[in-house]
Amino acid sequence: MSISILSSQWFASPFADRFRDLAEELIVFLRRLGDLLSAFADADVTPQASHALEYDLSDLLRQAGRAILEWVFNHIESEAAPRHICHDHEYYRRRDPSPKRSLASLFGPIRLWRFRYEPQTPGEPSLFPLEMRLGLEGSATAALAERAAAWLADLPQKQVLAILRRDHGVHWAAQTLRGVTQRLSVGMAEHREAAQVAQLQQWLEQAETSTGPHQPVLSVGRDGVMVPLRGSGTGIGDYREAAAGTVSVLDRHGQRLGTVYLGRMPEEGQKTLSAQMTGLIVQTLTVCTGLLPRLQYVTDAGCTPKNYFREVLQKMTDPRCPRRLLQWHWVIDFYHGCTYVAKIAEALFKMPTAAWAQKMARWLRDKPNGVYRVLHSAVAHRERRTLSCSEKRLFRSGYNYLKKHRKHMDYVRYRRRGLAIGSGVTEAACKTVFTQRMKQSGMRWEIDGGQIVVDLRIIKLSGVWQQVHRAYLASKSLLPMATQHGLAHRQLKIAA
Repeated sequence: MSISILSSQWFASPFADRFRDLAEELIVFLRRLGDLLSAFADADVTPQASHALEYDLSDLLRQAGRAILEWVFNHIESEAAPRHICHDHEYYRRRDPSPKRSLASLFGPIRLWRFRYEPQTPGEPSLFPLEMRLGLEGSATAALAERAAAWLADLPQKQVLAILRRDHGVHWAAQTLRGVTQRLSVGMAEHREAAQVAQLQQWLEQAETSTGPHQPVLSVGRDGVMVPLRGSGTGIGDYREAAAGTVSVLDRHGQRLGTVYLGRMPEEGQKTLSAQMTGLIVQTLTVCTGLLPRLQYVTDAGCTPKNYFREVLQKMTDPRCPRRLLQWHWVIDFYHGCTYVAKIAEALFKMPTAAWAQKMARWLRDKPNGVYRVLHSAVAHRERRTLSCSEKRLFRSGYNYLKKHRKHMDYVRYRRRGLAIGSGVTEAACKTVFTQRMKQSGMRWEIDGGQIVVDLRIIKLSGVWQQVHRAYLASKSLLPMATQHGLAHRQLKIAA
């Protein structure tokens, strides 16, 4: 079928009048496509030729997509757009269309024409209803902004900028990338909790229908990790503790069904992470149907995790029945407890990996009242040895820790109830949320800039990116705008 026949069929279609200008542009691309395919078919088929064809075809299709997108965006607004609009108690009047030359899309840069509405109050910014309805993020389309933000959650900005240049023909400065992703990060962060609650609710329903001897478990954990911050020097003083949090669901066999993540850059007292974790827990239990899951809190015995348990979790009531106090099981991470067993072994036997330490770790995990057995054995060995002052301090450090937290180290009882005894999920969160992305060679972060990346990263790692982004787009405010489609629809209705 020739190009002339295709074009005649197009112009005979019901869309001919509406898309005539676009069709004329696409005919040019169709001719170029024919020349490209003919040149490949008429030559010898070689790996080099097929490689070149694929790249040339990709470039041609991207050019065609850019032309289509630019045409569609520039033919949306109608001359019948309202002369005046009111937004947030401010009145605006319409001005002539003006171009925006730096709009970046998945197909490359395009030129956008749109009406500008000027405020009556001097000093207020102008409004562009078309930009708001297209969901633009600064100088990027909604689709390109989402893709750039998803890449930035995983990759350094230099790599993201290189990908944008290579795959989309978009040449951004680092400042432009930061501005676009900041807008998207802030907007998506507002919808993170609702999406995570829905995800946890789905896992809880799955756990409830599972088979096994235990009650489903909602397991909460938090931990800290040092991250490099920008400062006057380059030493250890430039590192401060960030915080990661996890909320997991375990089924009736004690198997983890999934985890959602939280993360905050360094902050005094980690108050924001505590508030986010509390909100996530309360909302999840509020929408929970049927019996509540068993609740556990798995951490080390650091100051902040301890205070959160005492001041928040121990006082938390059932959101469905405020008079009933929730029962939380605080579990000291088993592997963290073993490090203090190793300290005792180092003081007694000059090495932390002594056979005694390995035996005590098994007792701690597998025997009823295992922590008491470990303490009694440690005292018995202590009485038969003469220790130096440093060894005494090391012994007291390990012994006092186990003794002080013994009621949170009953691992046999925890395992019988289907509870997790290790905080490996939370420790892994420190690695995946922060270390892998934010502690690469030469990296230094501002707290606000780092939080933009962390917010994007926890949404992606929680597996709720699409839900959060859809909710964010749906939440955008829209201004009244007459479209060509709407105008044509009204004209057809009047004619009928």
